[in-house]
Amino acid sequence: MRKIAFLYPGQGAQYVGMGKDLYANFSEARAVFEEASDALHLDMKKLCFEGPEEVLTQTSNTQPAILTTSMAVHAVLAGMGITPLAAGGLSLGEYSALVGAGSLTLSDALRLVRRRGELMEEAVPKGVGSMAAIIGLERAEVEEICRLAGGSGVVEPANYNCPGQIVISGEIGALQRAIELARERGAKRSVLLNVSGPFHSSLMAPAAGRLREEIEKTAVRDAQIPVYANVHARPVKQREEIVAGLVQQVASPVLWEDSVRAMLNDGYDLFLEVGPGRALSGFLKRIDRRAEVLNIEDRESLERALEYCREVC
Repeated sequence: MRKIAFLYPGQGAQYVGMGKDLYANFSEARAVFEEASDALHLDMKKLCFEGPEEVLTQTSNTQPAILTTSMAVHAVLAGMGITPLAAGGLSLGEYSALVGAGSLTLSDALRLVRRRGELMEEAVPKGVGSMAAIIGLERAEVEEICRLAGGSGVVEPANYNCPGQIVISGEIGALQRAIELARERGAKRSVLLNVSGPFHSSLMAPAAGRLREEIEKTAVRDAQIPVYANVHARPVKQREEIVAGLVQQVASPVLWEDSVRAMLNDGYDLFLEVGPGRALSGFLKRIDRRAEVLNIEDRESLERALEYCREVC
């Protein structure tokens, strides 16, 4: 029997129209969108299906929108009897994983990520910080570049996505210096990203402190399945370690490559990317070409995944 793990995408996976096809065809998806709209007093269908893009990409909107779409996919799969033995989520996606694992209710998670997005936007004045993608360099090289560029301000590794793809985060001047150094070292690509702040860096510490207050007011339960936490790439189930991980995550690097390798080492051998986009599927293939992964975001990809599961599961 296959050991299935669900992977949930993070910020950047959003697109106008996500979830619309599933909403039109599955009552489970419709129920998720209705619950989300009620929880946030926001028309989640309009936001996800119609945008406009400049509204959808505002962090405080993007995060609940991706969570909603991911959980709509999750609900459809659950209705068909497809459930995971473990889960992981990239940054924001960790909240989706915790909802799927029974640690958070959908409504509570939506309120938390909406507030998380607001706190992240408020932590650093607009234009002071950002993020940059470094493609084609090893982890140690990127870490050294950050140390060398640190004389120009704060710059730190933020997302260890997969071999040769690391995102750094910090103050604009230091980021630009790091980009120059990466190009000198032979990086295939080294560019600033279009994001609203220096996420997953120490500059987010004020947001982490305020997020703790929000999480402590929320009913967080033990998870029913292991969830691999971004901050240390280990499986967690107990409430206390879940809360600690969510707080630390805001101002700490996302150890995604490490998390996936840990799942592979623990014997999970079929991965379903549950939510919009295919970024995590791409990362997984770069981490281990032999790994089996399917993305599910609409009816077509769902049917393809179901056919595959009938053959191998």
